[in-house]
This record gives sequence, structure tokens and C-alpha cells, in this order.
Amino acid sequence: MDERQLNTLKTLLEKPKKIAVIPHRNPDGDAMGSTLALQFFLEKLGHSVTVISPNSFPHFLDWLPKSENVVLFDQENKKANQLLEQADIIFTLDFNSFSRTGKEMQSVLEKINTTFIMIDHHQQPDDYAEFMFNKTNTSSTCELVYEFIHLLNKPNLIDKAIATCLYAGVMTDTGSFRFPSTSSNTHRMIAHLIDEGADNSLIHQNIFDTKSPDQLKLLGTALNNLHILKEYQTAYISLSQQELDEHHYKKGDTEGIVNYGLSLQGIIFAVIFIENQEEEIIKISFRSKGDFDVNTFARENFNGGGHKNAAGGRSFKSLHHTISDFEELLKKYSKQLKIKA
Repeated sequence: MDERQLNTLKTLLEKPKKIAVIPHRNPDGDAMGSTLALQFFLEKLGHSVTVISPNSFPHFLDWLPKSENVVLFDQENKKANQLLEQADIIFTLDFNSFSRTGKEMQSVLEKINTTFIMIDHHQQPDDYAEFMFNKTNTSSTCELVYEFIHLLNKPNLIDKAIATCLYAGVMTDTGSFRFPSTSSNTHRMIAHLIDEGADNSLIHQNIFDTKSPDQLKLLGTALNNLHILKEYQTAYISLSQQELDEHHYKKGDTEGIVNYGLSLQGIIFAVIFIENQEEEIIKISFRSKGDFDVNTFARENFNGGGHKNAAGGRSFKSLHHTISDFEELLKKYSKQLKIKA
């Protein structure tokens, strides 16, 4: 966003507006933290703001301030559509393509004639937004919201609620500040958020220390399904719909499981395949260390994308065939995986 655009945006936000703020489908900590933080901030500027999520968010995020007021598009369709049609401005956070909201919401957004503002840190954004604040080398969308608040010269408006939401999003999207995208700027921001009231210990407990027995047993099943392909420095995990059902799966229960594969010595590429019979897809998460670009891998092969070291994708084949295709694909990437063909 150049200076001219920024000044135009400042003018646009000077008078009260009806604003909708949207995360991507199946929102994670960064998506929910950034949207709720932005809602608090824009309300302080005098705007009427509603967060509209394509669908529900994981239970370990339901303690976030104002999360109970989030409108769920798939459950409150009439209300959500009305709010979107009446919005003077729509902010889209933590995604850069309408397709990331799901087919039904995508079709609605594509027809709306209003001002779109994108705040996102993923690669290769679509061009639907009139204003775009996109930085791919930033740790999280929450960090970009923090920068956005500073660009508007309003850091004094950051309070405990905003700080809490931003801290939660940065913490989850950086793997508790251990991923390469975590910079010195990230840590300086985190220090400021703690100063403004973010209780770092409590936030960690609320997100990570709330597991049920079923979740731990599901983790055990996932680890039992771990496959290691040493010749490609790769590990993958799979979970079938039956295995999810047996452990009473709830949204968010598989969060972070893919990282167990990446924690193995000698592994630089880790994947988890999760069957979703309702959506008739295999949901896939990719993680890597070093130079192996999982964003490119996901885009080229699995209808996805994301970041260099963390991306997602999907397959419309069966779980068995998806995994077979994946194993065959590794031969094509043997040089990038530093293995002799």
C-alpha cells in the first residue's frame, strides 16, 4: 500500500461506516485473532463492525473476546448475506482469494459492489481488493493488523482486548514464536502487546492446555499412522473419517499434528492427510524446513498454497489414492529434497 492509497484509506475511515470483516473458511488462531482485533479497533474509530466467518472456528478459540458475536455464514445465511450486502467496506483477513471462503460465500462476495480491503501475508494474491496490505515475509496477519493500526497513527487505541487477540494469532501462526517468519519486529510487537494487557501465560493455557481424552487418543492414532520415507527426508500422517469419528472429532482437534512429523531428526518435509467425507475431499497440510517450498508444491499438485514452509491443499480422490499420488510425486521433487534420483 503506497502513501497515496494510505491517505485515501484514512479519509475513507474518517466517517462512520458499516463494515464486515471476514476470515477464511475453517479459521485458525491467526484468522480469528486478526479479525476480532480489527473489529475492536474499527469500533473505536466509530464504525459499526461485524465479523462474518464462513463457518465455525475451533473450540480452543471460543474464549477470545467477542467471539460469541461472530456471525457464521453457513449457519446464519440470511443474516450474513444482509450484512454483506449493506456493508460500505469489507475487510478480508488472512486470505487472498475469495475461493478460500468456500463456494457459496465466494459466489456472494463476487457479486457485491463495495470497497474491499485485503490484509494478508500469503503469496500470489488475487486482485479483488481496492486496498491491499500484503506482506509475505511477515509472521502473521495479526502482525499486519498491528502494523496497519500504526500506519493509521492509532497505536494508542491498542487495549487489552486488541492485544489479547493479536497475541493469540501471532503465537499460533508462529508455532509459539519458533518458525522462521518470527522476526525481531515480531518480538518487539509481542512485548508491546504484553505491556497493553495480553496475559501471555493465560493465552497459552487457553489454546494449548484444553485437550480432552479423545483428542489425546486421536493424536495417538495419528502417530501410529506415521510413515517415514527416509530416501526423501519426508514423513506423513493420515487420518481416515472412521478414525476421526471413533474419537469424536471436533474442529481444531488435528491442529498442529503435522508438526510431529517435522520434529523428527533428518526430516525436512512433513504432511498430514485428513479425510472429510462431508466435503468429499482430503484436506492436506504441508510443513517444511529450509529451502523446500511447500507453497509451490501445494499449488502445483494439490489445489492449494500458503507460505514457503507452511501450506495447505486438498485432493478430490480417495485417501488411499491421494497418498499413492503423493508418494509418486516425491520422485519428481527428489532434487529439492536433497536426495539423488
